[in-house]
Amino acid sequence: MKSHQSTQTMKPATAAKKLGVYLPATPAEFQEGTVSRAELNQLQAEPPEWLRELRRTGPHPRPVVAAKLGVSIAGLARGGVTEALTTEQIEALKAERPEWLEKERATQAEVRKEAARIKQRNAERAEQGGR
Repeated sequence: MKSHQSTQTMKPATAAKKLGVYLPATPAEFQEGTVSRAELNQLQAEPPEWLRELRRTGPHPRPVVAAKLGVSIAGLARGGVTEALTTEQIEALKAERPEWLEKERATQAEVRKEAARIKQRNAERAEQGGR
């Protein structure tokens, strides 16, 4: 057993995912190295200008795009959105309100409603001492 603690590191793709940014848009030095847990915590606590700018204007990874549009990642794919989008492109889509976006938002609303109903049912069952 080692007497010293090794530093936990992660690949740049993992760090970018945790930071909610699109890896190809990050600086080369970020993409080419590894990121320690301490460095990730530092980036989250005190984001450098490049990270603040990426979060503000993008391009954003698909999970962030989906969240900003109020749809699922699968809904993005069904709508033909397979690439990262900038904040400007996301705002343009919101303004255009294409049919696929409206349909996917409605689907997502139904999914959330059903999830809330199931959560409520499970809470009631737990109160009653059932399953």
